[in-house]
Amino acid sequence: MESYPRWRDEFIDQLFKAILLLKNEKECYSFFEDLATVNEIKEFSLRFEMARMLNTGSTYEEIFNKTGASSATISRVKRYLNYGADGYKLILERLFGKKK
Repeated sequence: MESYPRWRDEFIDQLFKAILLLKNEKECYSFFEDLATVNEIKEFSLRFEMARMLNTGSTYEEIFNKTGASSATISRVKRYLNYGADGYKLILERLFGKKK
């Protein structure tokens, strides 16, 4: 039986189902432009880049130099990368293959 997070609700289910219906990057850009602020989208993209860099062995200093993220934010991303629900790992593997 699959386990879902405690924060799951009907609105989040609906959002995720909507995201799964997007067919390409252009549709993603259109949907997310309407859904979120540019800063929110950029924050998500920076967290994902931090996860990618951590996954390939980058140091906190390298990540800071590229993203400007604080060590607390990098640490939080690292914690979820290593001990979270494996969402980062799943997508990083699909996009870039196995960890080097």
